[in-house]
Amino acid sequence: MITTGIAIGDRIGSGKVRILFSLDGRGGDTDGKDFQKGDVLVTDMTDPDWEPIMKKASAIITNKGGRTCHAAIVAREMGVPAIVGCGNATDLLDTGMEVTASCCEGDTGIIYSGIIPFHKEETLLADMPETKTPIMLNVASPDLAFKFAHLPNAGVGLAREEFIINNYIQAHPLALLQHKELGDHTLSGKISYLINGYEDEETFFVKRLSYGIAKIAAAFYPNKVIVRFSDFKSNEYKNLLGGEHFEPNEENPMIGWRGASRYYSEAYKEAFGLECKAIRRVREKMGLKNVVVMIPFCRTVEELKKVKGVMEEYGLIRGKEGLELYLMAEVPSNIILAEEFAKYIDGFSIGSNDLTQLTLGLDRDSALVAHIYDERNEAVKGMLRMLITAPRRPRPRWASAAKGPATSLTSRNSSWNSASTPSA
Repeated sequence: MITTGIAIGDRIGSGKVRILFSLDGRGGDTDGKDFQKGDVLVTDMTDPDWEPIMKKASAIITNKGGRTCHAAIVAREMGVPAIVGCGNATDLLDTGMEVTASCCEGDTGIIYSGIIPFHKEETLLADMPETKTPIMLNVASPDLAFKFAHLPNAGVGLAREEFIINNYIQAHPLALLQHKELGDHTLSGKISYLINGYEDEETFFVKRLSYGIAKIAAAFYPNKVIVRFSDFKSNEYKNLLGGEHFEPNEENPMIGWRGASRYYSEAYKEAFGLECKAIRRVREKMGLKNVVVMIPFCRTVEELKKVKGVMEEYGLIRGKEGLELYLMAEVPSNIILAEEFAKYIDGFSIGSNDLTQLTLGLDRDSALVAHIYDERNEAVKGMLRMLITAPRRPRPRWASAAKGPATSLTSRNSSWNSASTPSA
């Protein structure tokens, strides 16, 4: 055994170590181009730019991070074993070493020297018992949607736009819209190459995003697919092509300019409009009306009303052709004022990652306090209980007639319709 960390998933991965500190080789002796399929990714910490590399990894090992850091969330959804928060993995491991990363021995992930043989047990899906609570999945990658659709499921409880934007679009939306005004000829050249074959920059963004969303929606049709509007933090947006021209330097982006606060801001509103247009294209042109939209990180009822107003400006209207609007309940104010928020939406999705962080007052990306982070803490469970038992409103006449679950669980998130009575 070489070292340990927090186990993500329940699989085992082995291969040659590839240490990366940046995708372009800064701070290390290798860069992203050197990474081969089946290598073990060892790094300090990941962000959305790393996702193409992470898809090729047999295992992921990081120095920093907790159970809900970026590496953990993406690895879990991709089915790649990950061990995070190791502290000094980049010091203990060397590029070229053969190692085995085991996440099947409890909460602690163990990194062994060499390729360790193991026995794998498989379970037939037909032999799995039915659950009282319909299970909805988290799906980030459109490329994996049809594979996951074969699993027993009641739809998609969370489809994040960030993965699609980062992998299918790659550029900051405002950079696409405004690059000609910046005088950055290098940036304009890269964007011109990126949008080759599309009518213009806006068409490129709207079509690419709609294709990604539609692939997920089609795979799970007619079950609901809850699509969350983009929730990049400013430091993550900055990593997109041209992002440095539009993003502020925030000391704590995790609780900064993210989610709903961007959508009605004059500085970002135009970019959010592109997301609304993409959703309309999926629902109205492609006919995938099983898509439900969700607003993340909405701090106040007033913010919710402002976001709804902007959506309506771009033709995305709650109730039009059965469009449902959900709110991700991840800020304590969402729980405390659930009855007020519920007046303007059709359902909540419990975002346990941020809710745990904000209830317990800790940074969920910090390995130093990872031992405190626990969504099973009584304070967090009390928050969930408050939301689930909040009074319901009568179901709107225009709402979808499709029968949906009263309470559905996704990986580390759960959803319930505000018109339904939750199961125990």
